Amino acid sequence: MWLFEEENFNPTPEALATWVGFVYEVNDTANGKKYIGKKGFWSTRRLQPLKGKKRKRVVKKESDWKTYYGSNEEIKLLVEASDPERWERRILRLCTSKGEMSYYEAKEQIERNVLFDDSYYNEFIGLKIHAKHVGHLKEKFIDERDKETE
Repeated sequence: MWLFEEENFNPTPEALATWVGFVYEVNDTANGKKYIGKKGFWSTRRLQPLKGKKRKRVVKKESDWKTYYGSNEEIKLLVEASDPERWERRILRLCTSKGEMSYYEAKEQIERNVLFDDSYYNEFIGLKIHAKHVGHLKEKFIDERDKETE
């Protein structure tokens, strides 16, 4: 089960449809190591056009987020070999765009120094974000910056 704001995260289908994905922390309670990542709520597939049509069809369905523990190979092996109760999964932030997910995942990883801290499973930080992908966050950023300077 995923936790969000210290409660079990079990959104209604309508609420789930308002988000693209989330940034998360997985905690291995056996050794205290953590992993910071991102996961989309939805997966899309492009199918061949119907007969007589030119455009490919796009099929959107809910991803495997409910049973997801991370993309790190070491974590995948440990989850497979251990009791799921060993792992705590927390949603740190719900996101409304893929760009927002990428930005906040990298922000969390950098602020926590995951590449230098041995208490994290993270081995790399992948980042490629264009300003237009996070343009809707600009006003929020300016407000937070102004509060810090007061």
